[in-house]
Amino acid sequence: MLLARRYLAFYKVQTLIVVGCITATIYLPVVMHLLLADFQEQLTSRGESTPLVIGAAGSRFDLALHALYFETQPPRSISMQQVSDARASGLAVPIPLLVRQRARGFPIVGTTLDYFDFRQLQIRRGTTLVRLGDCVLGARVARQLGLEPGDRLLSDPENVFDIAGAYPLNMRVAGVLDETHAPDDNVVFVDLKTAWIIEGIGHGHQELGTVQPADDTGSGQRADDSNRVSNGVILKQTDREIIAGAALRHYTEITEDNLGSFHFHGQPQSFPLTAVIALPHDEKSETLLMGRYLADDQAAQILQPADIVNELLQMVFRAKQFFDLGTIVLIAVTAMFLTLVVLLSRRLRQREMRTLVKLGCSRHMIVGMQAAELSLVMLVSGLFAGALSVVTLAIAPSLLRIWMVVG
Repeated sequence: MLLARRYLAFYKVQTLIVVGCITATIYLPVVMHLLLADFQEQLTSRGESTPLVIGAAGSRFDLALHALYFETQPPRSISMQQVSDARASGLAVPIPLLVRQRARGFPIVGTTLDYFDFRQLQIRRGTTLVRLGDCVLGARVARQLGLEPGDRLLSDPENVFDIAGAYPLNMRVAGVLDETHAPDDNVVFVDLKTAWIIEGIGHGHQELGTVQPADDTGSGQRADDSNRVSNGVILKQTDREIIAGAALRHYTEITEDNLGSFHFHGQPQSFPLTAVIALPHDEKSETLLMGRYLADDQAAQILQPADIVNELLQMVFRAKQFFDLGTIVLIAVTAMFLTLVVLLSRRLRQREMRTLVKLGCSRHMIVGMQAAELSLVMLVSGLFAGALSVVTLAIAPSLLRIWMVVG
């Protein structure tokens, strides 16, 4: 054993090359297998915890990934009528989702407090959603943007060139969630009404009746009531009507002072959603609810995210078969390389072997010494591969979660 160690220490470069090849051959298949198992567990756990998803008819994969990870956009939106229908059926508890806007690049998720209970989200700092204009940040959003409760976060403009579009909303950060190591860490949660305000469906403005008219006579007296003007805000005011001008301010920040001026246009049942998470009361209710969406002419569809995730994983595992084939080839090549190294080493060391025989070493001892050299190389390679695997498995799951969250 001592001679084997001295020999390997003397031929450092050769030893390091062999150790590196064997380490890679052991490390790559083991780590990939364990990482895929962890990836599968994370995907299936979120899919299995979400019983049903209702959304616009179209791509099942886009809808499932949208409801689970808030990244992909469904082909079309649905309306609040789907929530009313699901609630009226008495078969499930509907949780609406509206995910079309962003703030500093992070998805804005409009939903209800039922979602927080469903995902078991806990407030770490601050409070939950209290009023219009409030938002609750996922742990990663708060950390990356450096925001705390009481700070402000502006929604991204949908189109900077659309001057007639909805104004970005300057939201108040009400709270920050505990870290969940899930996609919820990477989103900004708002109330549904706040999300609709960001969409431009609702807005607030100055109360015209309280606007003081300007003195346009130059005499210090008020102008005639039929033609009062206040800095361009009121173009015309009579006993029956008030006509406002372009200077009428549309608020982009909701405060206690202007909260009462916010209102919505249209019927609430027609307001848009991108998905609805349905929580059936039992297995029978789940079956009955799914049966309501079997008609081909339905504008909406219902699906089980767990089934969609399993289909996606099947695609991943089919691709993994090619990786497994590559692993077999790698092992075979490494084995041939080691065989070549051993054979060349025996030929180059023939003079050394003859000297050892003359010194009294038996051929069995010489073979044992070479076996000890190979065993030491395998042992060191195994230790390196094990150490690298431990480090990778300690770091990779968090990196994998970040990748899954960020998309």
